[in-house]
Amino acid sequence: MPLARSLSVTSLSGLEEWDEEFDLEDAVLFEIAWEVANKVGGIYTVIQTKARLTAEEWGENYFLVGPYVESNVRTQVELIEPTNPVLKRTIDKMNASGCKVYFGRWLIEGSPYVVLIDVAFTAWSLDRWKSELWELCDIGVPWFDREANDAVLFGFLTAWLLGEQNKYKTPPYVVAHFHEWLAGLGLVLCRHRQLPVATIFTTHATLLGRYLCAGNVDFYNNLAEVYVVTPNGLNVKKFSAVHEFQNLHAQSKNRIQEFVRGHFYGHLDFNLDKCLFLFIAGRYEFSNKGADLFLEALARLNYLLRVNHSDVTVIAFFIMPARTNNFNVETLKGQAVRKQLWDTAQTVKERFGKKLYESLLVGQLPDVSKMLDKEDFTIMKRAIFATQRQCQPPICTHNMLEDSSDPILNCVRRIGLFNSSADRVKIIFHPEFLSSTSPLLPMDYEEFVRGCHLGVFPSYYEPWGYTPAECTVMGIPSISTNLSGFGCFMEEHIADPTAYGIYILDRRFRGVDESCNQLTSFLFQFCKQSRRQRIIQRNRTERLSDLLDWRYLGRYYISARHMALAKAFPDTYLYEPHDPTSTTGFRYPRPASVPPSPALSRHSSPRHSEAEDNDEDERYDEDLEAEKDRVNIRQPYSMPFKNKLSTANGANGSSDGDASEKN
Repeated sequence: MPLARSLSVTSLSGLEEWDEEFDLEDAVLFEIAWEVANKVGGIYTVIQTKARLTAEEWGENYFLVGPYVESNVRTQVELIEPTNPVLKRTIDKMNASGCKVYFGRWLIEGSPYVVLIDVAFTAWSLDRWKSELWELCDIGVPWFDREANDAVLFGFLTAWLLGEQNKYKTPPYVVAHFHEWLAGLGLVLCRHRQLPVATIFTTHATLLGRYLCAGNVDFYNNLAEVYVVTPNGLNVKKFSAVHEFQNLHAQSKNRIQEFVRGHFYGHLDFNLDKCLFLFIAGRYEFSNKGADLFLEALARLNYLLRVNHSDVTVIAFFIMPARTNNFNVETLKGQAVRKQLWDTAQTVKERFGKKLYESLLVGQLPDVSKMLDKEDFTIMKRAIFATQRQCQPPICTHNMLEDSSDPILNCVRRIGLFNSSADRVKIIFHPEFLSSTSPLLPMDYEEFVRGCHLGVFPSYYEPWGYTPAECTVMGIPSISTNLSGFGCFMEEHIADPTAYGIYILDRRFRGVDESCNQLTSFLFQFCKQSRRQRIIQRNRTERLSDLLDWRYLGRYYISARHMALAKAFPDTYLYEPHDPTSTTGFRYPRPASVPPSPALSRHSSPRHSEAEDNDEDERYDEDLEAEKDRVNIRQPYSMPFKNKLSTANGANGSSDGDASEKN
């Protein structure tokens, strides 16, 4: 492991011990984001899942600040009178000055207080505030950019709120944590107005970063240094299924198989029991999300499976929203045919069962040749004829508005994977987020993920990456990259991530073709696993859940707030930076049980015995292995930590999660 990596801020042994916490009774925290009670993207997930931990730390002195969106407030927020007398005076004064500010509780775990500001109600001040922004910072905002206009309004209103709150000096110490540029203008105004506020700014992902990466710019070697890298956690309890997660996988897999039966009707010439479901999901950024690399690797995987005469079939789902006008008629027809076949089978089964019952009732063995009459055969033949299909199963489940220029469809045409019978790799492009109300694939995203075998996220630009993290806590192996924050974090804290079902693709130090070959190798080795090996690997993957829990990753945010308080109020709060030379990174050891992949197996003879391939003949004490792995995983959190923090180490640390800066 490179020295810069082992000494980075994300090393768990560099975190302070929280027995010596700051006294927060005289401090108040305002966490400001456009996605407070307003789901737009991943920041909503960060704030929502982190709220319980922060509320426990700050108690009644924790307030989230966001925009007032009536449709969201009706279903997510309970409006109440402000409980804090100082904040009540602040809100009343702003309302009396022509604003509309609401106070309530966000109905999520932790029930944090929220201050919601109606930016539309103060739109009359937009031109004046734009002019002031130009005079202060030389930043111009175009009149037609609604998102930027909302950011201006929201920024000035939050700065107004903090200014009014600070006038009363009760409590005397204010921390303002701004998430992303949509809320960041408030920080600029606080600095310009010299408000005595400890400020933190966290960037999660940027438009500039997306465009630079999409334009093949040398992005990762030109990153600025940050104070703290804040990996994003999850509320693991929400996904926890203990021993049930394997059963949930089987149930969800059966539902996906039902969809596949309908989608591939007439061409269902593969064994669904030997079919692996892979998926990629997220924002439709063809190259940044690694969809281009995934498709190329699928083409190479198809070649390997065919030349090795493998009986495994791979179905790759692309869940990325794009512009469509309706469902594909052929896809809808496939699901209708499947349902009709099921109804036919149930009808014949009932008739057969009734005749069998009557025969047994009189004490006679039934004549099987007479159990099905001519009418039954007619019904079944008509059902078989209905499954005849002249065309190939469709690639896309919807009608695309820009079919000829769509990147995924154009790449599919180039590599020639058209779901033909000869191909061992099939592709299904679902250009819409999953929903349990869909007539095609009626499953929520969480249910769908649980039913898949592998998540593939070979991203080029992914500051953190919630999708592989969600796979991990649900016990689904995933492929990430060393250019994503999640991949770097796992690579740093696990000695052998592959053994735990976390495949780290090297996209930083390898060319595109080499990375594609490595991804193909990962996929091919995964296809060679036995069912038992996949079960063991899923068990190990699920045991990493504790590593991604906010109980541990929330420490980085706590460190950021402590650092901000110490910088803004040095006479009251003392924060000593950690000496990097004394930090020794900790990595989880490789589990010492059966290898999860054929690639890691070692046989004493060139040809291993058939008994080794028999899942029932191999002994595996699941409880014993679980105990071993959990001891390994939890060991870092029992280590003694010093009350110090290491700083981020340039480009090596800045891709591990969300970057925060303190003032």
